[in-house]
Amino acid sequence: MSNVQPQGDALKKAIEWVSEQRRKSPDTSVTRLANEASLQFDLSPKDSEFLLRFVKQET
Repeated sequence: MSNVQPQGDALKKAIEWVSEQRRKSPDTSVTRLANEASLQFDLSPKDSEFLLRFVKQET
């Protein structure tokens, strides 16, 4: 993962969740996973955008 550190606890959990899901199902779209995580962890629009950019950088 990158050196960027997310600020919110929900955002950190969402990043961990996306990472875990990518290990389980590497063919799943990172956009789809980020969207699911945003809903599951009730992220703000700003945090959702950060999450999507973050996971796309890691691919």
